Amino acid sequence: MKQKLIAAALFGAAFLPYSAYADDTMEISIVTPTRLSQSPAKTLADTTVISKEEIRKSQAPDVPTLLSTVVGVEVSQPGGAGKGASLYLRGTNSTQVLVLVDGVRMSSATSGTTAVDQIMLDQVDHIEVVRGNVSALYGSEAIGGVIQIFTKRGSGATAVNASAGVGSLGTRRFSAGVAGSENGTDVSVQASTFTTKGVSALNPALVPAANPDRDGYRNNSLSANVGHAFNADHRISASLFGSYGNNQYDSAFGLPTDVNANKEQMWKLSLASDDQINDMWHSKLQVANGVDQYRDYLNGQPTAFFGQPSSLYQTASNQLSWQNSLRLDENKQFLLGAETLRQKVSSDINPGFAVNTRQINSVFGGYTGHYDAHQVQLNLRHDANSQFGGATTGLAGYGYAFNDAWRASASYSTAFRAPTFDDLYYPPTGIASNPGLQPERSRNLEAGVHYARGGQQVDAVYFENRIRDLIVLNAAFFPVNLNQARINGLELSYAGRFGDTGVKAGVTAQNPRDAATGVQLDRRARMHGSFAVTQQLGAWQVGAEWLHSSARHDASSTRTLAAYNVFALSAAYAISKEWKLQVRGDNLTNQNDTSAYGYNPLGRRVFANINYQQ
Repeated sequence: MKQKLIAAALFGAAFLPYSAYADDTMEISIVTPTRLSQSPAKTLADTTVISKEEIRKSQAPDVPTLLSTVVGVEVSQPGGAGKGASLYLRGTNSTQVLVLVDGVRMSSATSGTTAVDQIMLDQVDHIEVVRGNVSALYGSEAIGGVIQIFTKRGSGATAVNASAGVGSLGTRRFSAGVAGSENGTDVSVQASTFTTKGVSALNPALVPAANPDRDGYRNNSLSANVGHAFNADHRISASLFGSYGNNQYDSAFGLPTDVNANKEQMWKLSLASDDQINDMWHSKLQVANGVDQYRDYLNGQPTAFFGQPSSLYQTASNQLSWQNSLRLDENKQFLLGAETLRQKVSSDINPGFAVNTRQINSVFGGYTGHYDAHQVQLNLRHDANSQFGGATTGLAGYGYAFNDAWRASASYSTAFRAPTFDDLYYPPTGIASNPGLQPERSRNLEAGVHYARGGQQVDAVYFENRIRDLIVLNAAFFPVNLNQARINGLELSYAGRFGDTGVKAGVTAQNPRDAATGVQLDRRARMHGSFAVTQQLGAWQVGAEWLHSSARHDASSTRTLAAYNVFALSAAYAISKEWKLQVRGDNLTNQNDTSAYGYNPLGRRVFANINYQQ
């Protein structure tokens, strides 16, 4: 048993203690806050885990829809499914949130974000959201935090699953898969397709150049994971994920008859070897490739850029990671590791990027320890980037347990974000690029009080994040290190059960602002939150959900997006042990919950789904 626990203390896909998610009666372990396995109740980092059962019950089609209910997370996805989604974690920019899929980077090194709008939840087992600076663990982008998405894996007896659903806006969703584990080998294969006719992304009354036709979206996705344990000490695994999206959108420029579309592909492949060297030392070696590819079209032809045909923008990330955990005893362990990341960008612009590759070599270490009522976490990382030099980041966390129910935590950390290739070298004319840019840097301080007993959990966390050398466009539309941002706020969350009734609630009160002017940052609310309740009634489960956001600025603070309150109702009926029928109605009061000026909300809608789980 001890060897199995040690083997779980790993990074990325194969480091996941996935068996803990196969049975909801078992205690969940998480890896993202420390890169070492631990209980969510004992982590110092402010962390939310979305289990596979919660994902199934949510009926959400994609990652942005699901994350909109997580405390501290704001989602802007103007135009609906498949459209470019931005994640604002604790008020930071969408480029300051690191997203991993099974421990692998799949982000665009040109836009600086990960296309989470292309990740369908049919492929996802669970998600871990860590709020606060964690560059000391993961390097660039983790100023606001890390969102790690884990794809499905096999466990237990071989079983098949399938689902089919239809809904408003011409929405169709189908998924099928098989998963299981036998004689040391675990396998999971999952495929899905999703289509929607959508709405007109832009509102022609506000944006006259917009085409008033409906802007649909189609996605096909596949995930596959296979692993084999030769014995209790040695295991190899391989993981594949691919998402292929075709999206129509509106442009504020051009003619109302223009048809704008894009195709976006994401895929990753990783191979890993987990080895228990001795009673103390566990080692994992992982090699991975992640790709983000984007093609843009106008009226069926590649979109022109500076008079040239332009369609392709691609980032390929080749990664090699070696991580070691040294467990002194059940309460103390060290983390030591090294990584190398090579990113290459491609475009069919000629001439293209002045520099199209960069190399990041990293070393990192950490320590977690429990001493009776005291808990310590220390992390240090150095990244050597071929474009700007080195960046060293650190994290120091402390926790104190007053008794079995109450504990307090505090941490201080630093983080950074490297400039994108667009910032540094694009477009090739040089009118809007600056190869002399330096990384954005951040300092984060947070303190929290936590209560957990009898199935009830309450968390209250104060945070303050100061970010300097923000990369912004000056009056000549030239990127420079200029602004500073200050974001402070308070997060309150609750989760608990009362017999057959489940309750979850969270609220974030924050002040994300330009430190020099005091102006509220675009598309970020001063207050946002959610409340959800579920009730089991025999074979029925019913639920209600409320999402709230206060007013937000947009378009460089020249516009104001109205506050909204969005209500949803859901019901699920267990026809048998294997079959379940689900129905969900969203935005029942037809609120204007648009997340960007000029874009149409999706309005009131309903979706029905039937699931088979063997």
